Amino acid sequence: MAIKSFIHLNVHTEYSLVDGILRIDRLMDRAGELQLPALAVTEMGNMFSTVKFYRAAEGRGIKPLLGATLRLRMAGEEAGQILLLCQDMNGYRNLARLISRSYTEGQSQGLPFVHDDWLAGHGDGLIALSGGQGGEIGQLLMNGRQDQAKRRAAACQAQFEDRFYLELQRIGLEQEDRYIHEAVRLAADLDLPVVATNAVRFLHQDDFEAHEARVCIHQGYTLSDPRRPRLYTDQQYLKSPDEMRALFSDLPEAIANTVAIAMACNIELTLGEHYLPDFPVPEDRGQEDYLRKLAADGLEQLCREQGIDGARLEKYRKRLQTELEVITSMGFSGYFLIVADFIQWAKQNGIPVGPGRGSGAGSIVAWAIGITELDPIQYDLLFERFLNPERVSLPDFDVDFCMERRDEVIDYVAGRYGRDHVSQIITFGTMAAKAVVRDVGRVLGYPYGFVDQIAKLIPFDLNMTLERALDEEKLLKQRYDSEEEVKTLIDLARKLEGISRNAGRHAGGIVI
Repeated sequence: MAIKSFIHLNVHTEYSLVDGILRIDRLMDRAGELQLPALAVTEMGNMFSTVKFYRAAEGRGIKPLLGATLRLRMAGEEAGQILLLCQDMNGYRNLARLISRSYTEGQSQGLPFVHDDWLAGHGDGLIALSGGQGGEIGQLLMNGRQDQAKRRAAACQAQFEDRFYLELQRIGLEQEDRYIHEAVRLAADLDLPVVATNAVRFLHQDDFEAHEARVCIHQGYTLSDPRRPRLYTDQQYLKSPDEMRALFSDLPEAIANTVAIAMACNIELTLGEHYLPDFPVPEDRGQEDYLRKLAADGLEQLCREQGIDGARLEKYRKRLQTELEVITSMGFSGYFLIVADFIQWAKQNGIPVGPGRGSGAGSIVAWAIGITELDPIQYDLLFERFLNPERVSLPDFDVDFCMERRDEVIDYVAGRYGRDHVSQIITFGTMAAKAVVRDVGRVLGYPYGFVDQIAKLIPFDLNMTLERALDEEKLLKQRYDSEEEVKTLIDLARKLEGISRNAGRHAGGIVI
């Protein structure tokens, strides 16, 4: 990593959900064009983009730096923000714990906050940046409370040892020069290192209007509203190392420290491995033995009920043993037991459950322990479509519960395995073609009737894009070519189309 380089350490993508419009693939393409040896993504209050960013960076030969920007609270009051970067896996786990706790214990008005005292037990393996003007120390300096800022900086210095940096930015904010002057003086007094960031929120300078539109959509303002907070500038794009070095030519150490931090952060995520939970079994049995007993007993009972005996019964028993050998050798005994357990609970509590569909219906073990209600031998269903030792993949039962009482099953699973061990899967709502036109029309301040006309010209199709709509709908293309307001609306909407807008919860997908 060339010392003359510069590394961006403060970058928000679309997954920050509040202020970034960077799409990860395009971000990494641009990082490659700029020959950046490393890059950090530090979403606001989350790590939603971590795996996607990590894979994209690795695929392009760019070192991924993982971190997040956290909102802080001190003594029950908001105290700005702090940026944390992971040095190692210990730091990654500590950051994950802090973020999880901010959602489970630290929410205020719908926003996750980290309490200052939580950092004391979770600072190992983390490099801390002060947050610039928006950080606690920056706000104290700008409010003329230099002594308090000095005490707080000294406390952070003691907590993070040589891993705490005062963050400097030159992005055109009001009173920026005054902040930098005060921060550099504070750094000299306490022998603290400084580091330059650009608080990157969009890719190119001409993306600023689209970024502001995204912020207005989130905040509920129009672009022309004089009351809306002006928190960003058109300088917060992914600048080249040359641009950043020129910007901080008077503070070369702030540039050099970006490289030092990047070199100190070394994380290798293990992806593609599967970790299955343990099913609680009687003390005298292991999971495999317990599954074998349940399956054998269940099969015998089903065969008695259906009058299966003699040579046919032996055929069923042989198929059962063959499947059990595959299931246990692949380590999936616990999976079968867990699925069977919550299906059995649902049936016992009068919650309708589907009889089974998909490739899982080809398993006689699943039939024997009550996961499915279909006899796979009777219907000539193949187990190998579900599990095949020559093509190792996770088993996947498609289970259908009554929509009205599905939450009861999820609540049972959370209670059985521990509420701090069970979570529903996150989903991301995106700005689809019709919706983004309506959103952008609102923030542009266009009349509702006009925007509604344009939105209704977009054909209804779940996979519809604005590009396709212009190709397929002649009237829309005609108005786009002839009306300046329509062109402005569509062009701005295209820049935001497909971007993640909000986080949601999958109706039935859970992780144990």
